[in-house]
Amino acid sequence: MMSEHLAVDRIRCDGRGLCADLIPEMIRLDDWGYPVIESAPVPRALRTHANRAVDSCPTLALRLEHREASGR
Repeated sequence: MMSEHLAVDRIRCDGRGLCADLIPEMIRLDDWGYPVIESAPVPRALRTHANRAVDSCPTLALRLEHREASGR
């Protein structure tokens, strides 16, 4: 079974913080304004918000990754 996880390209990200505004349930900002992303899969109820955050990233640093869910 596949699950979706938010991920950030730390080289592209310039710490604007828009992603944390759009999905604060999954992303918080560190002391320098860079995203710290929850490692859990994106819940179904937040997928629309996650997609909006990915689409709104001005540097294209945020993405959704499809990962194989572990059976453990």
